[in-house]
Amino acid sequence: MQARLDIGKVAPDAYKAMRDFSTYTASTGLPAGLVEIRASQLNGCAFCLQMHTKAAREKGESEDKITLLPAWREAPVYSARERAALAWTEAVTLVAEDHVPDEIYEASRREFSAEELVKLTMVVTIINSWNRLMVAFRVPPRV
Repeated sequence: MQARLDIGKVAPDAYKAMRDFSTYTASTGLPAGLVEIRASQLNGCAFCLQMHTKAAREKGESEDKITLLPAWREAPVYSARERAALAWTEAVTLVAEDHVPDEIYEASRREFSAEELVKLTMVVTIINSWNRLMVAFRVPPRV
């Protein structure tokens, strides 16, 4: 696969704004690595999957947590907080399907303060934006 265009060259200001937003979300201290991988799986973004899986391993994320993400509900390796983040990620990523059900919101609020939930939603928002850009412009993973 060959990229359709280079986003950074075609729209450098837009690309910089996205990078700045990514820098902010990376500083939230939330379980962003698992969130980024899971959203990228749902969106079928090879570029982001490769990048965030590699980054998670480099940051010491367990191989079990990375490998079992597609089946996180059945896997005992995730904390309650990680489970809430993953459920929230799926609901926000697939918002057109179920409009973020109340039970997912309530479970997330048990694990995250209001401010943390807003920041987690920003993490989900930016990875979904990157996924859409990379998929739309067919940016291949860096392997």
